[in-house]
Amino acid sequence: MSGSGAPIRIGVSSCLLGEKVRYDGGHKHDPYLTEVLGRFFSFVPVCPEVECGMSTPREAMRLEGDPDKPRLMTHRTRVDKTEQMLRFCRDKVEQLAGEDLCGFVFKKGSPSSGLFRVKVYREGMPPTSGSGLFAAAVARRFPQLPLEEEGRLNDPVLRENFIERVFAFRRWKDFLAHEPDLGKLVRFHTCQKLLVMSHSTQLYRELGALVAKGKELPLPELLECYQGLYMKALELHATVKKQTNVLMHIMGYFKKELTTEEKQELVQLIGQYHDGLVPLVVPMTLLRHYIAKYRQQYLQQQVYLSPHPAELMLRNHA
Repeated sequence: MSGSGAPIRIGVSSCLLGEKVRYDGGHKHDPYLTEVLGRFFSFVPVCPEVECGMSTPREAMRLEGDPDKPRLMTHRTRVDKTEQMLRFCRDKVEQLAGEDLCGFVFKKGSPSSGLFRVKVYREGMPPTSGSGLFAAAVARRFPQLPLEEEGRLNDPVLRENFIERVFAFRRWKDFLAHEPDLGKLVRFHTCQKLLVMSHSTQLYRELGALVAKGKELPLPELLECYQGLYMKALELHATVKKQTNVLMHIMGYFKKELTTEEKQELVQLIGQYHDGLVPLVVPMTLLRHYIAKYRQQYLQQQVYLSPHPAELMLRNHA
């Protein structure tokens, strides 16, 4: 949910929502999107082929030629649909700019909507990998927007990274919507510390340096630079090693409060997480208990403790 309580808006390839818009007249309904993420997100469906004027069903198409500037060709009749699709892409991305999107899930392999490893055929040579024409246009127009393919959401690490970025982008947009200034940015940055550290200590330091010299920059430039670094940091994966470092960092706040036995128990749980024996939620649950018990105010404000709804169980995989 957004700060206003409204569902977070993300773009989705229409076929993934069960709409019968594919070239064969079918769909590729993804239950995880509609039944799980649909509890927290609202969807802005896009089918580039249908919306640019193609029929359903229609002849299959593929990308051909230069992977950096591929042509969209019908497979059997050899009709070039590139300009028709590119005109749609130019108009559609500007329309999407007004949709307040915080992410986009594309259909893998599609010559229009595939984000990664879409086959681009070249005469007499093996196919190379590229991006669908519409997916590439979205990536160019919204360089910080979290983007993913539905197939990759089956990977728990990629799924958590994408969803975490969607919620982070929503938090940032909510921050921008409430008359931001340097003081508010300092508070925002403080609350993001452990979350960003779990992705990149280097980019956390760069963000800190940016905020520290905030008075030297015009506010719009400062906010633009912060957004770029913030989303760049979160795009990096929060590995087990990075997460373990953050857990030990949190534990350091309780040096005086915990007994020797409590410290040993916590170290053991963190070690078990590090070794892949228990999921992240296990040591996090005990740390949350101590944070509440000892009223550790600095830690209580850390987004890292709940960067996304617990119901999604994103931290429950070992």
